Amino acid sequence: MNKQNQALNYRTRIINTLSEIGQSTWDCLLSAQKESNPFLSFAFLDALHASGCANERTGWEPHYLTIWREEQLVAAMPLYIKHHSYGEYVFDWAWADAYHRNGFEYYPKLLSSIPFTPVSGGRLLAIDDEASNALIFALSDLQQTKGLSSTHILFPPKAQALALQKAGFMLRAGVQFHWVNQHYGCFDDFLATLERKKRKNIRAERRKVAEAGVTFRHVLGKDATQDDWRFFTHCYNNTYAEHHSTQYLNLAFFQRIGTSMPQHLLLIIAEREGQPIASSLVVYNENTLYGRYWGAIEHVPCLHFETAYYQALEFCIARGLQYFEGGAQGEHKMARGFLPTKTWSAHWLSHPAFSTAIEQFLNNIF
Repeated sequence: MNKQNQALNYRTRIINTLSEIGQSTWDCLLSAQKESNPFLSFAFLDALHASGCANERTGWEPHYLTIWREEQLVAAMPLYIKHHSYGEYVFDWAWADAYHRNGFEYYPKLLSSIPFTPVSGGRLLAIDDEASNALIFALSDLQQTKGLSSTHILFPPKAQALALQKAGFMLRAGVQFHWVNQHYGCFDDFLATLERKKRKNIRAERRKVAEAGVTFRHVLGKDATQDDWRFFTHCYNNTYAEHHSTQYLNLAFFQRIGTSMPQHLLLIIAEREGQPIASSLVVYNENTLYGRYWGAIEHVPCLHFETAYYQALEFCIARGLQYFEGGAQGEHKMARGFLPTKTWSAHWLSHPAFSTAIEQFLNNIF
């Protein structure tokens, strides 16, 4: 779809596949952003779509909103038409239920997020403030004309959340738990900053894993083999099955990012008696490590904490990475040195009565 943005003389296009834009054009736009976020890269997003994890069949219909000045891409928003609320991590199931109980359809809805990935980062991708304003203008026009119930922008940075609030969106605050590197020289330096009980518990958890005969390999993305990716996917699938859940991602996705963005990936593989028994996959850039995926095929007490947290913390300290974002939820992370960090989401609902009710709800919890 092409549409002229009359207010700022930009051209608006809805993109249903990133191949319409191309990697060089997309990543050129990303290079103009203040932050470097691997989850916004062409490689990561295209892998989600091309592997069949996030597409119309799975309820994630790509509907990227883009702004062009002549032939230059000057702004874009990762946007989806969603047919459910799975894989979002900002829960609106109660809102959908209220719609349905009153005879209204909540789905489909518009959603701007990284599928299955509760990581904060730019959602209004623009080369300058003028282009960003044009993007917000186009989003407002789109949600008014598309006839969908609502629009939701998940995990934008605070500045973008406030800009969306000025455009009529309601803000919702959340909490994640992040670790901050205070220039630690080693893991014991980090432990020394914790209160005695936390320090004692962490050492006890690590000791249980070591006494079980478990050792670890850190495999950088560039060194990961196809066997490594198959084993990790086996662990990932097994853990989802044990929790009676359906996995969001597949082997094709992990293999694709292993090929297209290996410089951002680390596999942590746990072994016992020479055999792999568990693995975690983390994503990182020059400043931040993001805890993402984990799985095991054998139960060992405290193995999850060691594989998904403590080994990753050691990697952060060794590489001098400043932050470790541990993913969604999990107050248990505070016992392991992670601190509460506020996150944001922005919401617009087309139905006036529901919009008023949800605004009152958000004002009460804000």
